[in-house]
Amino acid sequence: MKKIALVTGATAGIGQETAGQLAATGYNVIITGRRKERLEQQAATIHEQSGAEVYTLHFDIRNREEVTFAFQSLPEKWRKIDLLVNNAGLAAGLSHIQEGSIDDWDQMIDTNVKGLLYISRLIMPMMIENGQGHIINVSSIAGKEVYEKGNVYCASKHAVEAITKGMRVDMLPYGIRVSSVSPGMVETEFSLVRFKGDNQKADGVYEGLNPLTAADIAETIVWVASRPAHVNINDVLIMPTAQANSSNTVRKG
Repeated sequence: MKKIALVTGATAGIGQETAGQLAATGYNVIITGRRKERLEQQAATIHEQSGAEVYTLHFDIRNREEVTFAFQSLPEKWRKIDLLVNNAGLAAGLSHIQEGSIDDWDQMIDTNVKGLLYISRLIMPMMIENGQGHIINVSSIAGKEVYEKGNVYCASKHAVEAITKGMRVDMLPYGIRVSSVSPGMVETEFSLVRFKGDNQKADGVYEGLNPLTAADIAETIVWVASRPAHVNINDVLIMPTAQANSSNTVRKG
C-alpha cells in the first residue's frame, strides 16, 4: 500500500516540485493551494507522469475555517497521512520596519506561522492515531539570520524554527519525526510575490548569480523523507554556492 504525503502550497515552486518528486518515488499525494485551476492541472500532471493517485484540497491556508472544512471533507482512505510537508509560505514587501506595511505583516504571519499551525494541528492527531508520521517544515535562511529590511519575514521564519523544535519534542513520545529544510536563494515565484508582480525587481534578486531551483529543494525534502525510520534529519540548511549567508553573495558581471 502506497504512503500518503500532503504538501501545502503545491501550485508552484518548491511545493509543486516536491509533490511531483514524492509521487515519482511512490507516494500518493494530497496537494493544497489557493488557485483551484492550478491545483487541478497539477493533479492531472502528477497522475500522468507517475501514475500516483492525487487528491486536491482548495483553501486559503490563512483561513482557519476553510482549512478545517477542507480536512473534514477528506475521505477515509486519505486520512492515513504519513508525511506532511509544510511548504506554504511567502514574503510580502521589503522595507525598513518603520516603513513597513501592516497588511504585509499580517499576510506573512497569517501564512507562514498561523497557517502552518492550522494544518499541523489537524494532522498531528491523525499521525498519533496511526502510530507513525513525519513532518517536514520548509523554513529559510531567514529563520537562522536577520537581514536588512527582512524584519517581519525573518521573524515569521524564526517562529517556524521554534515551532519545529517544539513539535520535535512534543511528538517524540509518539515516534513521529519532525524535520526542517531551510533554503537560501531559490528562484521561484518567491520574489515576484514579494514585489507584488514587479518582474524587474524580482529578476534583479537573482541577477549575476546561479540560485537554487525548486527541484534542488524538492530533492532535499525527498531525501529527508526517505531516511530509515530510526533516522531523523533535524535540520538542513541548503545554499547556492554563490551565497555564504543571508547577506553575502558573489555576482558576475
